[in-house]
Amino acid sequence: MKKSKKIPSIALISALIFFLYLPLVIMAIFSFNDSTSLSVWEGFSFCWYADLIDNSSMIDAIKVSLSVGIIATFVSVVLGTMTAIGLSKNKKVVRSMLLQANNIPIMNPEIVTAVSLMIFFSFLGMEKGYTTLLLAHIAFCTPVVITNVYPKVKQLDPNLADAAMDLGASPFQALIKVIIPQIKPGIFTGALMSFTMSFDDFIISYFVTGNGVENISIVIYNMTKRTNPSVYALSTIVLVVVLCAVLIGTIVPMMVKKRRRLVRNEQNV
Repeated sequence: MKKSKKIPSIALISALIFFLYLPLVIMAIFSFNDSTSLSVWEGFSFCWYADLIDNSSMIDAIKVSLSVGIIATFVSVVLGTMTAIGLSKNKKVVRSMLLQANNIPIMNPEIVTAVSLMIFFSFLGMEKGYTTLLLAHIAFCTPVVITNVYPKVKQLDPNLADAAMDLGASPFQALIKVIIPQIKPGIFTGALMSFTMSFDDFIISYFVTGNGVENISIVIYNMTKRTNPSVYALSTIVLVVVLCAVLIGTIVPMMVKKRRRLVRNEQNV
């Protein structure tokens, strides 16, 4: 009976995985197609990867996406972590109000955030370009970091920092050597989500950038207006990088855990 129930579940999951990953497989295959056709296979070639390397606007867009993603992630992690720690010291009413306010940018439709940021920068008289793009990414990444870090801060013993300072640590040492290591998983998750959101963002970036500054999302959007299989090549490279990151993130912790278990067993022997 149990076996008969498992079969439809496995079939459903298999169909879902097939539906999700088949387009990615097709995209990767056609990135090696020796023609401009996006649907008819005419031979194996690396020509679109070579075309991608020769495309200076694409290389510039990759640099913009990486630099904005790294800087926005770093700044939002610092701001978000400090805010999460500060929130835990506030009164319950104030903390609840601030957390609800923090959730608004996350739940707000992205197009509304994009238009509001565009108007805000215009109101301040800021010329749209790299700076406005970076500030906008910091603005929508920071609430994500707070949402990921605050639950970890809440799990901490409130007397932990005081105990560290009683033992001779300065407030900064207590923060760096005691608090931060305890909330490290939340910080790592927030940083990863922030970088992914920044690297992937199109709508907000499209509204707040200017003066020829484009990230990968905007360049790909412009490339889809005409037949250009270089889009397939770029998307395949991003896919391979993400796959490698996922594999490393899965295998390395398993190897570390296995090594620790071996060391523990040797010490017990």
